[in-house]
Amino acid sequence: MAAILRGLDETCPEAVCALTHRSPWELLAATILSAQCTDVRVNMVTPELFRRFPTPAAMAKATLPELEALVKTTGFFRNKAKSLKGAAEKITKEFGGRVPETLDELITIPGAARKTANVVLGVCFDKAEGVVVDTHVFRISRRLELAKGDTPQKVEQELMKILPADRWISFSHQIIHHGRKVCDARKPKCGECNLEQVCRSKDKTWES
Repeated sequence: MAAILRGLDETCPEAVCALTHRSPWELLAATILSAQCTDVRVNMVTPELFRRFPTPAAMAKATLPELEALVKTTGFFRNKAKSLKGAAEKITKEFGGRVPETLDELITIPGAARKTANVVLGVCFDKAEGVVVDTHVFRISRRLELAKGDTPQKVEQELMKILPADRWISFSHQIIHHGRKVCDARKPKCGECNLEQVCRSKDKTWES
């Protein structure tokens, strides 16, 4: 683990959340939209979405057809529109228009499961109550034999046991960056990877 963390610090020391946002509410909405969609696509959609509906109160008043039209290109747009409207309504009615700062409260918001809650807590409030496990973190943690779980929830629990708590937030950002740039799902660029010597994955394309 120490070697992996050193390697990540060398290649992506300043990795941050790739979702463009200006507030906890914008990050929450963007993360809801990012399910099974690239961050690049989400960042193309959110400027107009937030221009039209800049606050939870404003989005709570939006109609589903309005929201669906704005987020259609992110996929699963009907469910995402319902989640956005539901999240906006709950935050407006139950949390005074402010995104809550605890995991227990966040996961009660429509569309905000544990991964989304961890993203918002870590990025906006610098609170590490868990490890964000997206597709990159899930894949690479298993490739590096840091976890064996077959679900994101199981992988998160395994990572929390072996990662220093002060790295729970940065580790996910760095691994996501590493997954996009080097450790591709289908064709990992093992020849360019500074973690290659500690990796024993069966689908390696090159090794020293």
